[in-house]
Amino acid sequence: MALFSSPTFFLFVAQGIFGGVLSFQAPTQLISSRLVQPTSLALSPLLATSTTDIPPTRSAAASSSNDDSSASRAKRTSAFTDWATSNGIQIGGVSVSGRDVAEGLGLVTTRDVKAGDVVVTVPTNIVLSVTSPGEYNRGAREVFDDKNAYRDAQWWAQLSVQLNLYDKVSSVDLESGIDLRGWLDSLPRAFDTPIHWSEDALGELQYTYLSSSIASQKRQWYAQYQKIMRGLGSSSPLQTMTFADFVWGAENARSRAFSGSYGGSAFNPLPYGLTVVLVAAYVTLGIGSLEQAANGAALVICGSILKDFVFPKLSKVQKYIICPYIDMSNHKGIGERGDVAFEYFGDAYSLSIKGPVGKGEELMISYGARSNDQLLKYYGFVEQNNPHDVYIMPQLREWDISALEIACGRKFGAGRLAKLDKAGLLGFSGDGSAGDNDDDDAANTGGGVVVSKAGGVDGAIMQALRALVASDDEWDDAGEAIGNFAAEGSGGSQTEQLARLAARTALEMELASKPTTIEEDKELLKRMDSKAVDASVEKKLAVLFRIEKKKLLKETIDRLS
Repeated sequence: MALFSSPTFFLFVAQGIFGGVLSFQAPTQLISSRLVQPTSLALSPLLATSTTDIPPTRSAAASSSNDDSSASRAKRTSAFTDWATSNGIQIGGVSVSGRDVAEGLGLVTTRDVKAGDVVVTVPTNIVLSVTSPGEYNRGAREVFDDKNAYRDAQWWAQLSVQLNLYDKVSSVDLESGIDLRGWLDSLPRAFDTPIHWSEDALGELQYTYLSSSIASQKRQWYAQYQKIMRGLGSSSPLQTMTFADFVWGAENARSRAFSGSYGGSAFNPLPYGLTVVLVAAYVTLGIGSLEQAANGAALVICGSILKDFVFPKLSKVQKYIICPYIDMSNHKGIGERGDVAFEYFGDAYSLSIKGPVGKGEELMISYGARSNDQLLKYYGFVEQNNPHDVYIMPQLREWDISALEIACGRKFGAGRLAKLDKAGLLGFSGDGSAGDNDDDDAANTGGGVVVSKAGGVDGAIMQALRALVASDDEWDDAGEAIGNFAAEGSGGSQTEQLARLAARTALEMELASKPTTIEEDKELLKRMDSKAVDASVEKKLAVLFRIEKKKLLKETIDRLS
């Protein structure tokens, strides 16, 4: 009788020799786009707390210098490709360029490329990464007295710490021994994102929701900075890190990182090689039969499949990585031709081609289904005709109900609003806020009404409006149950028409409340483009942004008519 069953034998010997290489730790999942889109907007409401006591988000040197123009960055990145190739990054078919790129720098093809071509491959030992929760980075943690201050920080704050450590203390990575200076010099030193804007500039957005979100973001980032500074040792080399330094790192993290389910490692051939040896030994030494050996080998293979492909799908742990060179790729909401993925067998990240791109064209990827709120907030640009754009209206309890009653030509039934409130369809009571959240990827905590370019007014709000405008007879027929108004037309054709009228009236009132019309904004933009009027980057971005928001409102109004 054998001492071990064949599965036990194979697992016991393999784990004993390779130190748990077969343990069930999920591998890094394929990464198909930049930061995974939250299920709802990563924005928070404005609280009464002032932001005037928060230090500047941009250093005086960065504010007064023009050293971050596209031409200047292109000059700084002239040696970037040499640094990349000398450190194992494989490049074939693209280059970093400011020419033929709409904004800043990007990746431009140097030849015709076709679907399936891999144009950039970045080995994992040269990427910056954090694993959340439970991040452990030896170099970063060594500068903290309170290790939890780093471990418990948000992922973008952890990456900011790493970036500042490499940029201001030592650019050599402790694990790989690679000097990252060549890549660090390619990073932007200043951003045009709204966290740096004045109150007057934010007012030019004509969009209270984003202005409120930026104030919340500034408070959240400063709170993270304070927690990190309290956790540093008194002799820590990062004690000189200012809030502006921290914001620089956080903005590079937010605008350049990709994410996916954490897996821990790439393909490891050792367990499979060991399994072959064990099968041969198991049969040759007469420990068991070939059939038993095959069963043990099958178990090892199944365990590896579970570890590498099944468990990552179930894991709540995320890995955030910044890939030098690939991080130069710009965004396109629909029709992007580039795709980023983790190469399981190559232990590397790759940029491949989804569709043909001609020589000299910019190769763009998708950062995910990002609204213009998110693109402007974290990346500093606005995408025209963005298919993923949204408009956040005030929560339903703040709508002018009397104006809706006049538009619909009827008084809404007594007690309906109370029923809607109980069902949570009016938004939050009180000041409408749940407070600032350390994680500014938190959900739409303000309870605003979402109007999307793709789907129009939120379906839950249309359900609430059907219940609100229904006649007393229709309300009784529905058993006074709001759930019975979920489907389009569920309250009858007249109720559906009135619900659409109520929604359209609210949107028309929102659009009419803007200080300028969309036509005036477009004319102003033309004058800015022709240099007929002086305009800062902030001013032009604000005009571009509010044009897109007003277009979205107008398109939704037209669909409801």
